[in-house]
Amino acid sequence: MQVNRVWAVYWSATGRTKRVVTWIAERVAQALEAPLLKYDFTLPAARQGTPDFAAQDLVIFGTPTYAGRVPNVLLKYLATVEGHGAAAVPVVTFGNRAFDDSLIELRDILADNGFIPFAAAAFVGEHSFSTTLAAGRPDEDDLTLAAQFAAQVAARAAEVHADTPPIAVPGRAREERIYYQPRDRAGNPVDIRKVKPKTNDVCDDCGLCAKICPMGSINPQSVREFIGICIKCGACVKKCPKSAKYYDDYDYLYHKTELEEGYRRRAAVSLFL
Repeated sequence: MQVNRVWAVYWSATGRTKRVVTWIAERVAQALEAPLLKYDFTLPAARQGTPDFAAQDLVIFGTPTYAGRVPNVLLKYLATVEGHGAAAVPVVTFGNRAFDDSLIELRDILADNGFIPFAAAAFVGEHSFSTTLAAGRPDEDDLTLAAQFAAQVAARAAEVHADTPPIAVPGRAREERIYYQPRDRAGNPVDIRKVKPKTNDVCDDCGLCAKICPMGSINPQSVREFIGICIKCGACVKKCPKSAKYYDDYDYLYHKTELEEGYRRRAAVSLFL
């Protein structure tokens, strides 16, 4: 196919997915001498519309992995994003544990919506719960791999056509996919779905947390108050200039510690072409 435009499209609460998706897209656009467009649908207002993709577009499309899947809060929106025959590269990030079924799920979503997913990748990003689990990733080594992947994607773009089958990636069949369930050492489920961060006394009410919350769930008039769900994305905790947001829930901290202790190894990047 002839590529007229390259897109970087992503949901990225703490910036890890944004970093790797834009890194790849910038290099693909440069290699193909095509203009680069970006669409960040992290905040609620951006999910009121979708980009107008065309058959000559190449879209690097990224989401993080939550509980081994594409974040379920995004599924309704993603169902509205139409590809119109655009080539696509699904990219997921994961917090050093595993990407489980997130990549195959994102691939299927894009294929169902009229994209042609011809390559795919899973990169490691610093875990949303932690500053030590996969700290600083994607790092320089990851981005070197991302640049090499981008060159391969650009080289393959000319081979993509309407009948190109979706890229093969690991994962379970649709009807077999489940969400990762954290458990304690006795095997009992750890449920942190209703846990929300608290705010300490160093908060100066700057309102940044309300502005960056992907769910629009923090009250801008009173940043200690939640007016919607918390998905534990880490945006308010990691981006607060005063380090005023924190979790003190026992199960949350237990699960965080288990992840940090159990997944210290450097998880590998996975590329599919």
